[in-house]
Amino acid sequence: MANVKVEVLPGPFLQLGEAPHWDSESQSLYYVCILSSTLHRYDWKENKTYSAKIEGSTYASFVIPVKGRKGEFVVGSGTRLLVVSWDGLTETATIVKVLTDLGEEEADHRFNDGKVDGQGRLYAGTMLAEDSRNHFEMDDGKLYRYDAGRGQMVPLKCKVHISNGLTWSARTGKFYYIDSFAFDIKEYTVDAEGNLGKKMVSFEALPALIVRICSTGGETVLIKLKDDEAATEFIADGMTSDAEGNLYVAVFAGSKIIKINPESAKIVQEIALPVAQVTSVAFGGPNLDVLFATTAAKELSVPQEPPAGAVFKITGLETRGVPMNELQLP
Repeated sequence: MANVKVEVLPGPFLQLGEAPHWDSESQSLYYVCILSSTLHRYDWKENKTYSAKIEGSTYASFVIPVKGRKGEFVVGSGTRLLVVSWDGLTETATIVKVLTDLGEEEADHRFNDGKVDGQGRLYAGTMLAEDSRNHFEMDDGKLYRYDAGRGQMVPLKCKVHISNGLTWSARTGKFYYIDSFAFDIKEYTVDAEGNLGKKMVSFEALPALIVRICSTGGETVLIKLKDDEAATEFIADGMTSDAEGNLYVAVFAGSKIIKINPESAKIVQEIALPVAQVTSVAFGGPNLDVLFATTAAKELSVPQEPPAGAVFKITGLETRGVPMNELQLP
């Protein structure tokens, strides 16, 4: 394998950078700072980042282009799912429409990670908001699919701690999902309507760095990788996959990205980053062979100094991703 190169992109250092989305049409990487409710666009050709604050919004958890509507994006904001207008240049983005609101049932929650499948359907999950009770321990979040025809969020999975990374295999069509404080990655089949089938496989990344592949019935441990010297918890955060179906997982508080082969359930590569809080990953670039990683600078136990909160460009991986999808609205 060629030498892997890690570089910092020009742009602001964010408290909670998240949700990278590569837009092939504009050759741009869109991403958010959740806590400041800002959108960001890194222009590949200009090697420059533009930023905008969403007027009237408290959070911005993800940003995904709306298919066929130039300059419009779906954004998860608190309990609301918004259509936001931004030209990618100015410092202000405006709310065009509220698609739906999760309402009082999830009043103390917020959207976290969200992504669109190959049929243009949005999947997005929730977690307790930062100003709520211990949002690291409670498991009353959910994973939803947005039903664009009815304008409603359809719950797919309950009792979620922190709904996080999600991706679909380009090879098998299977759906992979992370609940960060379940310490695992689950694999599902998906039916024609976008509902989750049976849980097929889970990879557990426990504090001692144990990775397992389990059968549906008895959670049988087939593979175990353990590092007795590990002193920190491995918290899986955002996730993407390459054209061969391998998973790339951001490890929050772990200073790395891990590459997992789902067929063998093995970690086949670790990519070190010079920051602790790696939040999410996405393939992009003109040839989809660049891995972008967002990071955070949250002061959880010790101060996080720059380049914490930067976005990183990783090259030399000798693999490619697949195009990211846009939301299909009626």
